[in-house]
Amino acid sequence: MIPFSPPRIDQKVIDEVTAALQSGWITTGPRTKLFEKRITEYCGCKTTVAVNSWTMGMQVLLHWWGIGEGDEVILPAYTYCASANVIIHAGATPVMVDLNESDFNLNAEKVRAAISPRTKAIIAVDIAGFPCDYDKIYKVIEETKSQFKGSNDLQNQLGRILLISDAAHSFGATMNGKVSGSLADISCFSFHAVKNLTTAEGGAICFNLPESYDHEEIYRVFNTLILHGQSKDALAKTQKGNWRYDVEEPGFKCNMTDLQAAIGLVELDRYQENLNRRKEIFAQYTNALSQFEWAIIPKYIDDAKESCYHLYLLRIKGATEPQRDAIMQHIFDQDVSVNVHFQPLPILTAYKKRGYKMDDYPETWNKYSNEISLPVYFNLTDEQVKTVIQAVKNAVEKVMN
Repeated sequence: MIPFSPPRIDQKVIDEVTAALQSGWITTGPRTKLFEKRITEYCGCKTTVAVNSWTMGMQVLLHWWGIGEGDEVILPAYTYCASANVIIHAGATPVMVDLNESDFNLNAEKVRAAISPRTKAIIAVDIAGFPCDYDKIYKVIEETKSQFKGSNDLQNQLGRILLISDAAHSFGATMNGKVSGSLADISCFSFHAVKNLTTAEGGAICFNLPESYDHEEIYRVFNTLILHGQSKDALAKTQKGNWRYDVEEPGFKCNMTDLQAAIGLVELDRYQENLNRRKEIFAQYTNALSQFEWAIIPKYIDDAKESCYHLYLLRIKGATEPQRDAIMQHIFDQDVSVNVHFQPLPILTAYKKRGYKMDDYPETWNKYSNEISLPVYFNLTDEQVKTVIQAVKNAVEKVMN
């Protein structure tokens, strides 16, 4: 069976994790701090806080920004449930918008129409690793600035809607020569096992707010917030006689460990090698599938933007949702794993019962109903890529003819 997206666990990773175990630092320590520094350098942002997951990183971020009851946060209807769940847990209301026709990203004009005086943030989701059009979104934010009503000092200092990049898929993607992590005010990465760069579980928050914000202070505050509000972490408390600490406010518990960071440091060192291989796989899929009239090739590069080649979102022209599902089953029957990214939020029970309706997001349905994600990972061989292509071809011809 060709798996969908296994992590790259080899001797280099095993050796680095073993070294972390033997060092005595298995929670947040020197490797986590180095990992944060390396991410900041790679992304070109102002500071980075490593966390135990995208979800908890985003949850702490919404809390810190003061988003809560009565507030609205705009996001695409086509994303993983985590993007909306964190808004619900913050006590705010997710306001969903539809997608562009040309790609899987949220439509800036739909964002404009959704903005109200209660809008405190926009979460732009870089689906499959292809960046959203942040220039257009910033333009919309600027042009609707008069509607903005801040509810605390942080929000009033910005004086406009906060733009957050849900960069769970897009580590290493670029736009106008800038790297994901520096494209929005704040970006949140996922380093889950299936991501391009993994720490088994984990994530990072990259801050790139205007210069008026003290990013050193933001880093200090977040390191307190992700450790129950405790004023000192374990590393600081190792100094002689430095045991006493304060709890500045009720916080969260979502710090990254050095065991996770050990994996991430190896992955970061060889990340360009990973990107290069993924790009080759995308090219092989595109070259082979472009000859078929039924294949809708995903957009992953243009004049301004380049994906990090996380997911290959193939669409089958004219396929209904049941036909798409049947095609997937025939692919599975040929021992090839495929997936769908994602089930739109309005078809999930949690959001249907909150009043969201799929009919309100026609482009989202248009994308979802015939989408199949193909395997892309470093160790996928050229022969396996050919097997995937043949399996897709066989399945489509069987179902659609």
